[in-house]
Amino acid sequence: MKVIVVGAGIVGSSVAFHLSQKGAEVEVIIVDQGHQGQATAAGAGIVCPWFSNEESSDRYEIAKAGALYYPTLMEELEAHGETETSYAEVGAIKVSDNEEALDAYEALVRKRQSETPEVGVITRLTAAETREHFPPLREILQGIHVTGGARVDGALLKDALLRVAEKQGAKVQTGDATLKVEDGRVEGVHVNGEFMAADAVVVTAGAWAKQSLYTAAVDLPVEPQKGQIIHLELPETDTSRWPVILPESSHYLLAFDDSRVVAGATREWGAGFDYRITARGMDEVLQEALNVAPGLKEATFRDVRVGFRPVSPDLLPLLGALPKLPNLVVANGLGSLGLTMGPYVGKLAADLALGEEVEMNLSPYSPVRKVSEEVK
Repeated sequence: MKVIVVGAGIVGSSVAFHLSQKGAEVEVIIVDQGHQGQATAAGAGIVCPWFSNEESSDRYEIAKAGALYYPTLMEELEAHGETETSYAEVGAIKVSDNEEALDAYEALVRKRQSETPEVGVITRLTAAETREHFPPLREILQGIHVTGGARVDGALLKDALLRVAEKQGAKVQTGDATLKVEDGRVEGVHVNGEFMAADAVVVTAGAWAKQSLYTAAVDLPVEPQKGQIIHLELPETDTSRWPVILPESSHYLLAFDDSRVVAGATREWGAGFDYRITARGMDEVLQEALNVAPGLKEATFRDVRVGFRPVSPDLLPLLGALPKLPNLVVANGLGSLGLTMGPYVGKLAADLALGEEVEMNLSPYSPVRKVSEEVK
């Protein structure tokens, strides 16, 4: 069987990884345009759905499944010699100066812990205890700490998945894939003037998926949401075990091994593929970061990344085979939870491409579902 994967972000690389584990019985080709602004490379990398106050239980369920899948995936990658993924369970803290708000979040995570022990140990922290975990924080902020929060560098994880896939025989090709459709089937793709036949095609092209699906007459309800994210450096500071910090806003802070603190991020609707780093975006991110952690004011400015999250109107993933084109699988629309869900969604998409039974009900995520209203 031959499967072509269009798009090599976190979802596409996961699809390729899982398909490649089937050995010689499955030939895998990954086609990627190499778009600047890929969400995987720009994403913060928070793996902690436990505090998310989701209006949609379906979004939480697949995010939870994504978070729970990470330890299994890490074991599989380590078995292939891949240990540099940056994934670490460093914990997470919901911070606030409002005790009633913290009471509500504590009740939420304790309920989820009773259903999902992987949430970990839950501890209510004083302001002083909260700063012991993340020293730059504002002095009045108290917190709820869970040990089951994690973070990951999406670019490193994606590369590790692709390396294993290639070692197992998968081939990566750079180019813009155009689908060829005949008699209710996708026959394959045209790339750089060359036609490649396939038994199944998986489109994981993120915010650019509409373009990939154009020739299949599929109008995927996904649009780019621009995010600007800032990377800071605290020289000679060991940040390797600092937890993810989740304020009550949509912004956040997290740290990595190399004295790096990530502050994010804007959520810009209607910006299209605007690659510019804007003064407004930088002001928003820095104001939010320094309001929560004024101790970062002397941090070294290291980098800014701009990415485009693929977002569906109801914020749910778009995952499944298309009824009119059953050998075409779409895996998209993960939005701000791309690195939480991505590896697991890739596993599910690989199973769908092979015609295998999947382990969860995917009907809420159907790419052809009717969406009654937009959520923004």
